[in-house]
Amino acid sequence: MTTTHEPKRVRTLHLQRFKDEGRPFTMLTSYDALTARVFDRAGVDTLLIGDSIGNNVLGYPNTLRVSLQQIADATAAVSGAVERALVIADMPFGSYEASDEQAVNSAVKLMKAGAHAVKLEGGQRIRTRIAAIVDAGIPVVGHLGFTPQSEQRLGGFRIQGRDEQSVAELTADALAVQEAGAIAVVLEMVAGEAAREITAQLRIPTIGIGAGNGTDGQVLVWTDFAGLNTQGVPRFVKQYADVAGVLTQAAEAYITDVRDRAFPDEAHTY
Repeated sequence: MTTTHEPKRVRTLHLQRFKDEGRPFTMLTSYDALTARVFDRAGVDTLLIGDSIGNNVLGYPNTLRVSLQQIADATAAVSGAVERALVIADMPFGSYEASDEQAVNSAVKLMKAGAHAVKLEGGQRIRTRIAAIVDAGIPVVGHLGFTPQSEQRLGGFRIQGRDEQSVAELTADALAVQEAGAIAVVLEMVAGEAAREITAQLRIPTIGIGAGNGTDGQVLVWTDFAGLNTQGVPRFVKQYADVAGVLTQAAEAYITDVRDRAFPDEAHTY
């Protein structure tokens, strides 16, 4: 692996450079200015305003209810807080299915909100959508494997790429996304060997989530990796902190201080 110069600002071209130089890159989701600033300063390469905001912030059962406006508002918050990270915004369900024109209009709205690129789910079936957005001058990231917006059609959270037919279909979709002009593709819940094979066949970078360590980059939902989400954490998630535990202890200490009239004390009174 060659050593790459760390960019002061990560651009779309750097993702390709990272792949070419064998330098794995990082992505976390972020939905607000506070976490975006923390992750940016820590050195996370890319931040994704995922439609996972639905089931991680807004309390929805899945991602399907998330609106384009909600993604745009979160994108504005995240993009306004970062100095280095590349900001990618998800195109939510219903924002690109109807036509190429709808897809372009939705992507333009997210770019105006501050995104540096947009992400949408699907392979061969949406290649014209990707091409139209790219033709409008907007960088696109694809998303294959388990696609949350198609959860009902897929029959739930199912691993993809476990048999030859599935691998062949994933590969064909990945190549279609690449040829349509995408700059990268997310592989979610794809068997590790299949993800490795697809990564080797593509010119563009792959970003894995539950797809093993053979992809060019990795992404996690921040509430999962930080231990804030305590219910139904997927097997592929490694928790790097216990934010839920820290917040619980802080809340309990606050409750005790207020009830004992220990807060606010003289130091916290004007």
